[in-house]
Amino acid sequence: MKMYPIEPGSVVRSTAGRDQGRLFIVVSLIDEDFAYVANGKLRTMEHLKKKRRKHLKPTGHVVGAFVEKQRQGEPVLDHEIRAWLKEEEEKLVQV
Repeated sequence: MKMYPIEPGSVVRSTAGRDQGRLFIVVSLIDEDFAYVANGKLRTMEHLKKKRRKHLKPTGHVVGAFVEKQRQGEPVLDHEIRAWLKEEEEKLVQV
């Protein structure tokens, strides 16, 4: 089984907690144990979820548009996150 890194822009699936099974985008890494994630609905950019990295399973996909917006210092909007995650969910279902 290939292990993918968890980095900002990575699409991950929660493996524990009330949000188990949901897709998120990694917004930032706090340290080697924790990351901030968002899904644009329950966890918005205003209210990020602090999640243990061991409870996140990388899908192997990275949202390039998210990374580019962060690099340019542009705000990332919740509706964009929802759209990106919807696209990623469709890709994962096809596989």
